[in-house]
Amino acid sequence: MIVGIAGKIAAGKTTVAKLLEERGFCRISCSEPLIDILTGNTKDYSWVPEVEFKGEPTRENLIELGRILKEKYGEDVLIRLAVDKLRHCKNIAIDGVRSIGEADKIKEMGGMLIYVEARPEIRFERLRRRNADKDKAIETLEDLLRFDEWEEKLYQTSKLKEIADFIIVNEGSIEELREKLYKILRL
Repeated sequence: MIVGIAGKIAAGKTTVAKLLEERGFCRISCSEPLIDILTGNTKDYSWVPEVEFKGEPTRENLIELGRILKEKYGEDVLIRLAVDKLRHCKNIAIDGVRSIGEADKIKEMGGMLIYVEARPEIRFERLRRRNADKDKAIETLEDLLRFDEWEEKLYQTSKLKEIADFIIVNEGSIEELREKLYKILRL
């Protein structure tokens, strides 16, 4: 089983992926192949795209490398790489699906797409609690809303919600999220 997980920043995508990992899924983020390529950690892949791009694995460099790879190898390249890296796994949870092409590839492979959402105020509080370096530019709720607009223009993430097989509103506890997820997937 392949489960793609989409949603806005701090909606709970990674938490959903970790909950699936508890049930035996191999978990991977769409950004993992990008990080692997930038850091040269590509031994687990049966193929590695050739690209003339170097740099540290910052959010900006990951976005740029992703853009370059998608232009050269197709919109679904990150999904193909993620599945290739985990080709020995029975079930895969792919965190951070960002485009229609990625979602289409997951569905073409017999998988499903779950869209996780939460109100901006809740997501902003989560960002503040996790205090990750990659989120430092988001200091206010207005910054988050601007990031949402930018991400929508870049990836058209609202279209992912429209084609998702399931939508989970994640505004409660982890237990509530676990219950919703396991009910959907009959785990």
